Amino acid sequence: MNPAPLAHLSVLVTRAAGQSSHFQALLTAEGAQVLEMPALEIRPPSSWEPLDRAIAHLPDYDWLILTSANAVTYCLDRLEQVGNPADLKTIKLAVVGKKTAKILQQRGLTPDFIPPNFVADALVADFPEPVAGLKLLFPRVESGGREVLVKEMTAAGAAVTEVPAYESGCPVAPDPKAIAALQSHAVQVVTFASTKTVRHCCHLLNLGLGTNWARVLEQVAIASIGPQTSETCHELLGRVDIEAQQYTLEGLTTAIVKWANA
Repeated sequence: MNPAPLAHLSVLVTRAAGQSSHFQALLTAEGAQVLEMPALEIRPPSSWEPLDRAIAHLPDYDWLILTSANAVTYCLDRLEQVGNPADLKTIKLAVVGKKTAKILQQRGLTPDFIPPNFVADALVADFPEPVAGLKLLFPRVESGGREVLVKEMTAAGAAVTEVPAYESGCPVAPDPKAIAALQSHAVQVVTFASTKTVRHCCHLLNLGLGTNWARVLEQVAIASIGPQTSETCHELLGRVDIEAQQYTLEGLTTAIVKWANA
């Protein structure tokens, strides 16, 4: 019987606290030992006022654009608290990624458009109707999100209303078990699923390992979910050893398996 492809590998996951169970299950199914060092904390925005104002005028919009599972959760939870969920029947819903679509469907809603690639850029390129004259509502992370969607939709003639629906910040301290595993060279792969996780992880490693933290990673493979995350890895870590071809957690798992068996 062949061993699992990731047997004897320890993989460090840096996703948000409480949001890594699916990725952990994918890696464990391939035989990996998974450690967690959350590099994100998801929390409410600094003010609900912009989102509440948009919710009050929801029927005025043509499309609601949701580019992450967090955007779905925070936006719809707030809508249930201060608005009228029935207003969603008056507008179309666009989502990025199968996971985002799944979360939306779990709330009893069906997306009207999912771009073929799992990135916001594809939503702009493949939008199902001309956007000139459309009013688009875009609830998003408060800080650090990419600007391409708003810029390109606006340039094409759409009126885009951006509102903060949630914030993602850096945890106060790194997980001590993860730091100990890195110090003892017991980690073979560290994974990044967003630009923010790379930046925050570097900060947490500096807190936990000191100014020579980069040397500890020299023998650890850097695994990235896609080009934008890889760009930040190159900027802050100097390299990327593994990059997903499909920009999903499944795609990242597949890439790690391919690397491990190369």
